[in-house]
Amino acid sequence: MKPERIVFATGNKDKMREIRMILSDLDLPILSMKEAGVSADIVEDGKTFLENALIKARAISRLLPNDVIMADDSGLEIDYLNKEPGIYSARYMGEHTSYDIKNNALLQRLENVPAEKRTARFVCAIAAVFPDQGAVTSCCTMEGRIADHIAGENGFGYDPIFWLDECGCTSAEVTPEKKNELSHRGKALREIKKKMEAYMSRE
Repeated sequence: MKPERIVFATGNKDKMREIRMILSDLDLPILSMKEAGVSADIVEDGKTFLENALIKARAISRLLPNDVIMADDSGLEIDYLNKEPGIYSARYMGEHTSYDIKNNALLQRLENVPAEKRTARFVCAIAAVFPDQGAVTSCCTMEGRIADHIAGENGFGYDPIFWLDECGCTSAEVTPEKKNELSHRGKALREIKKKMEAYMSRE
């Protein structure tokens, strides 16, 4: 049975905009969990980004067994801080703490740390679970470093402190199109799109 829609396990509108831009040619409507009318309190107790993405996708697949369920887990790894905040990026300093506060706290922790030691990356792992319970995954990164101040209005989350050397600005200062081209999520979505197309085209 061919699935009629893709449900992405997120309620983040910014993330959904990026997802729809990149997956627009899959010829299936892409809904958020809220748009699909489901909610779930999922315990993300995996040890890696990929484990957490699969945990989320499989949990929602049990609620919507006829749909393709996609989920991602992404975050920021700062080498100088032993790859913190890592898989706890969304929950760093508390789930409801604003990113303005989180970003300022990270800048304070890196105060006086030279640029060459501020290396960091965004990581994005994505899982897609199909109605037959088969799954495909992807995991990609965007390398950069932590800037010395907050800059930019285009991004969300940690984008305003993530410096891209190739652009000479933070990832919150590039256009949405450029960000999709360079970003961890853009790369992971393009990679998983190919795997999904191959999976769904099987006899």
